[in-house]
Amino acid sequence: MTQQPGAGRSTARTRRLVGGQGDIRPVQSNPVTTRLADIAAQAGVSEATVSRVLNGKPGVAATTRQSVLAALDVLGYERPVRLRQRSEGLVGLITPELENPIFPALAQVIGQALTRQGYTPVLATQTPGGSTEDELTEMLVDRGVAGIIFVSGLHADTSADMQRYEQLRAQGVPFVLVDGFSPKVQAPFISPDDRAAMALAVTHLVSLGHTNIGLALGPKRFVPVQRKIEGFVRTVQEQLGLSPADIEERLVQHSLYTLEGGQAAASALMDRDCTAVVCASDMMALGAIRAARQRGLEVPKDVSVVGFDDSPLIAFTDPPLTTIRKPVPAMGQAAVRTLLEEIGGTPAPHSEFVFMPELVVRGSTASAPGDRNRP
Repeated sequence: MTQQPGAGRSTARTRRLVGGQGDIRPVQSNPVTTRLADIAAQAGVSEATVSRVLNGKPGVAATTRQSVLAALDVLGYERPVRLRQRSEGLVGLITPELENPIFPALAQVIGQALTRQGYTPVLATQTPGGSTEDELTEMLVDRGVAGIIFVSGLHADTSADMQRYEQLRAQGVPFVLVDGFSPKVQAPFISPDDRAAMALAVTHLVSLGHTNIGLALGPKRFVPVQRKIEGFVRTVQEQLGLSPADIEERLVQHSLYTLEGGQAAASALMDRDCTAVVCASDMMALGAIRAARQRGLEVPKDVSVVGFDDSPLIAFTDPPLTTIRKPVPAMGQAAVRTLLEEIGGTPAPHSEFVFMPELVVRGSTASAPGDRNRP
């Protein structure tokens, strides 16, 4: 995985420490001298401590050493070669795509967590007409990866053959699966609580007076989709008294996890007089807002929309999107921690670690039409 420059860094201004001493020369031709005091001030330590760290001398606490190295990164200086951490090995990360911003966000968390533990992350992404998950897996295994993290892979597809994962285990390659549980795969799983997510969304909309709430999501064969439907149907039944059969037939619309897919699904739900639409991804929610506007409707005045993920920048859409925040940092760190335990010889049991999502209320939801006088 390609690391992005840190805060305050850019390729053009990256500078190199020479000899680990006070002389700091720029990669550019213009000479620049920076005192150890600059690094010491940034790290909150003495110049003598900075000097000891840069020269690799003992007697410096691990936390202090990390503070000095972080100061080098923030100020845009390359670490002296002797201080660069030796890689513990490669770890593969396979994602289905990068167009949905939730996948780069998760990849960043996982990549940073692996790097902190001394591993080198390798991002492998499927593309339409490109490499399949099996081909990417074979490529990573051929390169001797220490382990693999699968995000929203074939393990989430109930129609897929799970034997591929047993074959991978037989090769001695540790792996962890994110998003989508299968009882047929002996491995640790990391998931958000999709049922609870739908309960949060529906409860919020019901509290605003909505009684005709639709659900837009992807193909039914995927485990997260099935779980969202279960949570949605149960909560609507409990709070609005509708029958499960009526809910699934009239208020659940399957489509694709894209902006266009959300637009198509939301349009179908609005044809059934839905005044609110819960979407299974933020991308679908943006499509739902587009569908409403194409009908001359305003969000949230005429139609309320709820997303899922809380992707980066989604708070800055027009209107800012109310969404269910996926616990990406906790899930990513748990995936890395679990994988490293597998690599270290203490495999986790065949179990699923489930993380609770959070409702984030912004500007895309409001009281139902005709219910504006509610307190």
